Amino acid sequence: MAEKTYIDINSGDEIVISGIAGRFPDSNNMNQLGENLFNKVDLVRADHRRWDIEHPDLPERMGTVNNVEKFDADFFNISIEQAHALDPMARLLLEHAYEAIVDAGINPMQLRGKKTAVIVGMTLLESQEKFMYENLQIDGLGIIGCSKSTVANILSNCLDLKGPSYTVDTACSSSLHAIALGYREIISGRFEDAIIGTAHLCLHPVINLNFSHLGILSSDGTCRPFDTDGSGYSRSETVSVIYLQKAKNAKRIYATCKHIKINNDGYKEEGITFPSTHMQSILMTELYKECGISPLFLDYMEAHGTGTKVGDLEEVNAIHNVLCKDPTDDRLPFETGFVPPNINYTSPRDDIDAFANGTIRVLTKPLALKNGYISINSFGFGGCNAHILLKWNIKQKVNNSAPSDELPRLVALSGRTRESVAKHPTDAEYIRLLHDIHADNIEGHLWRGYVILDTSQENLARNGQG
Repeated sequence: MAEKTYIDINSGDEIVISGIAGRFPDSNNMNQLGENLFNKVDLVRADHRRWDIEHPDLPERMGTVNNVEKFDADFFNISIEQAHALDPMARLLLEHAYEAIVDAGINPMQLRGKKTAVIVGMTLLESQEKFMYENLQIDGLGIIGCSKSTVANILSNCLDLKGPSYTVDTACSSSLHAIALGYREIISGRFEDAIIGTAHLCLHPVINLNFSHLGILSSDGTCRPFDTDGSGYSRSETVSVIYLQKAKNAKRIYATCKHIKINNDGYKEEGITFPSTHMQSILMTELYKECGISPLFLDYMEAHGTGTKVGDLEEVNAIHNVLCKDPTDDRLPFETGFVPPNINYTSPRDDIDAFANGTIRVLTKPLALKNGYISINSFGFGGCNAHILLKWNIKQKVNNSAPSDELPRLVALSGRTRESVAKHPTDAEYIRLLHDIHADNIEGHLWRGYVILDTSQENLARNGQG
């Protein structure tokens, strides 16, 4: 029996992920990312187009996102001068924060003036050299556009949000730390919702060279976590935003945040970058004890997986210490359920006992979730650890949420372009979200129209006008 829960939250007050958006290597949205990963497409490539420099210590392969140079400044009421001096990550985060809010079924105009927290996890702004030290802006916009604070503050400014707005940096674990802080802000009752974002663009080759000299990058640019041939990780770009709110206020739920916890290694004789099995074990032990959910209910663990000799060893040992104490327990797979499998894993490391005795395994094929509990583990090279437990929303669509009658459905919406009034699926839940979003005016939407759909998902009529 699980120990007594220290965190007492009724179902309506639980914190949920209700909106999500992002851009990933060669994947412009979440759907494209899922398709690429499930099809085992290697998104880390040599033709990354960020620079054309050859150096023996610089790995050729890297993952890059598309359309970094594009931004609709007019839509966000940002001047062209300011947009050109704004770090590309800030521009991308602004776009995808807007998408995440809409994905939650909320018109961003409805958040104006609200105490919504904005917390961004980020480590490096690689555009600073160009924007702040070379291409000097006479009017000083460079110092504003390339500051870490701006990455979060620009979201609060453009969306008119009054809650706390800041950027957190704990190196590799910055994203989970940002979620932890947002979770605490909401659970405390001070704020009702939070926009959590993270972004990373690899714009300067010297940064990659420094990571390579540190000895943590894969020599051939291929990340092979937990594999015998693993020699480090590959740097890659990403932009991701989630919208957190209480379940009772959510129109859709991707997952429930059952608990999240953070700590730090403190002093280590091996040095600041050396991960700690001991402190990661303590973190996980405390988390599952506090939320009252036994690790036995865990379907899979998304490990940090640095692919380095030290990082993988320390992390797997910590997971084994906490989650695999009973040898009669089922084996804990790192990646199961309908999540993408590893593509570069061929043989487990023989110096990790948990792999040798089969208590932990890295799966290369997706399996079905059972209990719906998943966890994510992360640690930064400065000693900052983070662990989150999520409960997958098991709600299933009936008949793909298509109406059971033959009545046509009216979909009224607006958009930035005429093409926005296009074909939409006859999904009753989706249409309801669209109507909630477009019930109020959206500044910058120059086109307004409607679509009438029948149950065969054909357009019966369409109209759009500026």
